[in-house]
Amino acid sequence: MKFTFPHPFVILLAFILLSWIATHFIPSGSFERVLDQETGREVVVPGSFEPEEKMGLGLEEMALSIPEGIILGSDILVLILLIGGAFYVVEKTGALQVGVESLIYRFRGNTFILLILISVAFAMAGATIAMQEEIIAMVPILLVLSKKLQYDIKAIVGLTLGSSLLGAGFSPINPFNGLLGQKLAELEVAEGVVFRLICFAIALLLWTFLMIRKGKSPQRSQEELAFSPSKIGWRNGLILTLSLGGILLMGWGITQQDWGYNEMSSLFLLIGIFCGLIGKLGINGTAKTYAAGFGELIFAGVIVGLARAVYLILQKGQIIDSVIFALFSPLEGLPDQIAVLGLFLSQCLIHIPVPSTSGQNVLTIPLATPLMDLLGISRQLAVLATQYATNLMDMLTPTNGGMMAVIAAAGIPYPDWIRFILKSWLMLAGISLISLFIALFWFS
Repeated sequence: MKFTFPHPFVILLAFILLSWIATHFIPSGSFERVLDQETGREVVVPGSFEPEEKMGLGLEEMALSIPEGIILGSDILVLILLIGGAFYVVEKTGALQVGVESLIYRFRGNTFILLILISVAFAMAGATIAMQEEIIAMVPILLVLSKKLQYDIKAIVGLTLGSSLLGAGFSPINPFNGLLGQKLAELEVAEGVVFRLICFAIALLLWTFLMIRKGKSPQRSQEELAFSPSKIGWRNGLILTLSLGGILLMGWGITQQDWGYNEMSSLFLLIGIFCGLIGKLGINGTAKTYAAGFGELIFAGVIVGLARAVYLILQKGQIIDSVIFALFSPLEGLPDQIAVLGLFLSQCLIHIPVPSTSGQNVLTIPLATPLMDLLGISRQLAVLATQYATNLMDMLTPTNGGMMAVIAAAGIPYPDWIRFILKSWLMLAGISLISLFIALFWFS
């Protein structure tokens, strides 16, 4: 019988089962936590770890954690459905295809430049607003772009989702990782900006080059791209303007008005309805198309909830702090380079059960900074190691619901995605480690 790699749903259920088993074998324990007035978050107190009585979960608690995880991710689920439904409506009006065709025609003979611009744009979105879940709803656009450019959809996802995660991982201004880490480590916001920007530029240049080279189709030819696109017209132009304006307004709202998922969802609900009416779908037609879009993306939303269930089980079993304590404790007294390497690898492993970047910062930075002080190393290394590790792992780990939802919506099997990006990912990991070793001297 031919082996078939498990479906993403099966993979995450397996992680849920493994997490439940782990609660019966890994000793329970916890750190004391205090409220950090500057960040408004609870942070752990170094040296406060205390083992606790074993709290292995029962089967019923494990089963209940699955719907509870989906409920915890309901805000993201709604975001995916409403933004995704809006883009589905835009696609069915025909405006999306005409717009993508016009864009490709504008860059005919220079599609290399187009792909670079796409990568840079998404890298900047990742660097500033940590864009990830929002990309799930953009998958219809990515599929049209992939088809029209005759580029592998995996490469298009790499140039969008991958570039966004890379931007978040190397950015000096990512509010959910870099800036939060700087605050928790009691470092000035501006410290290390030049160093980070240099590493950001190098990593993005190499990543973009590799994604473009790997995605190029051997059947692709300039003749096939030299078509004359349909005329955009005022209807399609207005629909595309509303869609682009919504994306820009969303970025402004997140960065300037502290918007959450609900504000973004309501914005695109209105945009989707208006685009459907402008595109002559009618009231009923717009509603039916929107509902059909829900059907296309509901699984992607459920994937996010299942990933949260993994963390929920580990949290209920009180073993997350035990894992962090076990990984960090052996690093004391090691040579600087080995300790930094160990910190980076530890943060990579921690991100599997703790898929939240901000959550991992709050959990680990207060523990990593005293370790750096003890070793006589700049606290900047604790922030850099955490930031690099979390966003790199977001490209790989199946507990990252955002990534799993994007590839599921794009029809990319998980093993195909891993095979496609693994060598490029290892290159990024190498750049991260070299950066950390150079940082030992840069910040000394």
